[in-house]
Amino acid sequence: MTTTTTEARTHSGRLMLNKVPEVTVWFWLIKVLCTTVGESFADWINMQLGVGLVNTAWIFTAVLVVVLAVQLRLKRYVPFPYWLTVVVVSVTGTLYTDILTDQLNVPLWVSSAVFSVLLAVVFGTWWWRERTLSIHSVTTRARESFYWLTVLVTFALGTATGDWTLELTGWSPGVSVLLPLGLIAAIAALWRFGANPVLSFWLAYILTRPLGANIGDWLASPKVAQNPGDPTGLALGTFTTSLIFLGLILATVVYLTVTRSDVTETYEATHDSANATTRGKERVALAGFGLLAFATAGLLVWAHGQPHTGPAPETDTTSTVQLAPGQAVKKFPAAKVNALRTLASTALTDARSGDAAGAHTAAQSLRDLWDADQDTLEPLDETGWTSIDAQMDKVLKTFGIDHPNAPLPAAQQESELSALLADLG
Repeated sequence: MTTTTTEARTHSGRLMLNKVPEVTVWFWLIKVLCTTVGESFADWINMQLGVGLVNTAWIFTAVLVVVLAVQLRLKRYVPFPYWLTVVVVSVTGTLYTDILTDQLNVPLWVSSAVFSVLLAVVFGTWWWRERTLSIHSVTTRARESFYWLTVLVTFALGTATGDWTLELTGWSPGVSVLLPLGLIAAIAALWRFGANPVLSFWLAYILTRPLGANIGDWLASPKVAQNPGDPTGLALGTFTTSLIFLGLILATVVYLTVTRSDVTETYEATHDSANATTRGKERVALAGFGLLAFATAGLLVWAHGQPHTGPAPETDTTSTVQLAPGQAVKKFPAAKVNALRTLASTALTDARSGDAAGAHTAAQSLRDLWDADQDTLEPLDETGWTSIDAQMDKVLKTFGIDHPNAPLPAAQQESELSALLADLG
């Protein structure tokens, strides 16, 4: 689908060639590829490299600042920096939502509502200042800034709504692909009928995020669930999935760079104008969008009411595994143990000094590091790992991390942290 090419009034500012590619099949293909990378690459860096969720977010925020600065300095659309920016925005937006969900325990429906309101505010401000939301009129620095802010929020919103859908329905990633795919097809049909092209574009743009994320989860997840309710898929892993899709993105960008088939000026010179639409058709299509939203809500309510298995709750295995102090970590690398001990000591010191925020942050970092090291530590000594994991879970519960309870009194936090430090030797 394409958006209108009608130019609206501009405010003072340097005019450039359009900074956004023409919306062709290549646009939607590479957009889905980017969203898949946003899901799998963020998971790989966070979990497999042991960087941690918050640190990963900081890294990609810094990278986003750099690539966005390069993109904004260009005077026209150039495929490589543009799509590199989309990839980085995809990863960054995903991480922001994951921090709200996993670190701050914000319910997904709240995140979805907050990002929906934020997106409405961005669109409203953009329209109020520029009188157009068309991506074919991104010809000033201000409009491009609004465009990239909108893209970032749509990625965060798409992540939240996509994850919320999985939470409500218990669908597997493979099945979950069908919902956003079907909705995008319906939006494309309404656009062909005569729906407002700008509205159609942004609705489809938001939906590509859960579509790409579900594809990434389906490819990366193991074939057999480790716990009831865990996602299953083709077991390619997050690293392999990321490499495959980064390679496909690179190949597509090279093709577009050579052919320039997605440059607005080149496309308009070789193609007829976009579908003609009328006020009457737009009103009918708008009613169609409303019916589509109503039907989607009904489907989710129905699916939520069906029997399904959610993620298995964590269990405390302390009673089944009892080891002497220091025994559980004897087979673990000293550097790994020292890193865990340092974070636990920091959390304990902060808790004793009354620095609740500092203790909570250190406990979160401790959790992230422990989760990231599971694949390397557990095979070395499964019994030792289980023992430490059980005590780690008791520590996290006192801080209300990964548990629904509010943080417990500092005395209980200190007690469980002291027990963990004893186990770490």
